[in-house]
Amino acid sequence: MTSVKQSSEWITGQKLEIRDIEALAIGTWILGTGGGGNPYHSLLNMRELYKSGHRVNLIQPEELDDEALVGVLSNMGAPLVGEERLADPQFAMKPVLMMEKYLGRPFEALMALEIGGGNGLQPFLVASLTGQPVVDADQMGRAYPEAQMTSVAVNNLRCYPLTLADIRDNETIIPKAESWRWMERISRKVCTEMGSIASTCKAPRTGREVKDFCILHTVSKAISIGNAVLDARAQNASPIQAILDMTGGKRLFKGKVVDVNRRTTEGFLRGSTRIMGLDENADDEFLLHFQNEFSLGLKNDKPEVMTPDLICVVDSLSGEGIGTDVIRYGQRVDVLALPAPEVFLTPAGLDAVGPRAFGFDCDYKSVFLKE
Repeated sequence: MTSVKQSSEWITGQKLEIRDIEALAIGTWILGTGGGGNPYHSLLNMRELYKSGHRVNLIQPEELDDEALVGVLSNMGAPLVGEERLADPQFAMKPVLMMEKYLGRPFEALMALEIGGGNGLQPFLVASLTGQPVVDADQMGRAYPEAQMTSVAVNNLRCYPLTLADIRDNETIIPKAESWRWMERISRKVCTEMGSIASTCKAPRTGREVKDFCILHTVSKAISIGNAVLDARAQNASPIQAILDMTGGKRLFKGKVVDVNRRTTEGFLRGSTRIMGLDENADDEFLLHFQNEFSLGLKNDKPEVMTPDLICVVDSLSGEGIGTDVIRYGQRVDVLALPAPEVFLTPAGLDAVGPRAFGFDCDYKSVFLKE
């Protein structure tokens, strides 16, 4: 194992309590847009770590020195496989230690590649063991399935090196790749051979790069969403409305899941789910396509919502996020749309994450631009 600095040398930041972690898990599952992995397994680990006395400090990106080295963490692969291979802090830490050894220096802080789903909790699992602080930022503001679908990729920052590890003793370092798309292709092949799930440490970022090119304060956003849901439940109010009020989102559809078609292929979970309308949507049908995350929604066979708008499916009563790996027949759900980070609304952003990037023959039209 690589040497780890003493926590007294790191920025202290805000110490998160277990209530914050509980709220974070709720918020990340909603922001995951169906992907990023189920955060429940990571939450169970965090509960045990907190019971054992471990704690995590959250720091603001503005507190980072420009030359600080920040580790970027995520699991990679098909979310359905993650339901079988449960989250493990030691598993999450392996590629971090590999990257620190490769670089010859420790990270001053850790951050999530994507705030969506279980990946939003990935740096917290590691930080609870190492003492490193977690930065209140990520590179997606949600979850996306591919390496080039990040704010740093859109801004053409360096895509390497990258480390991957599985639950066995298989470890891989990709020291260089020609482009983000090549890094996606190479790392996806490795991930698939590892069983379509791997723990990764992405290209490290400097403090300056985090401040200039990442999506800031997304951990706080996820915690705020989670707290809004928890408060609404405690007050017998509507968690759905609480989510919309907190995010500026829109409710698009209410119904019952009547069909799910999904398959794990090439390291992704692909498929669709069909929802028959209830209440004011009783005469309507909604079809959602997904590649790990929900990417396109059609109402009565006409495009209604599409990436980069966040397409979130939540339980109609509890407001709990529902992932593409666990959505099933009979669930009563609401389909919500949340605004996308601005970086993905630029021409370069839409080229990376717009509907055509997922193979759909339509141009992006936001539900938030409708009159």
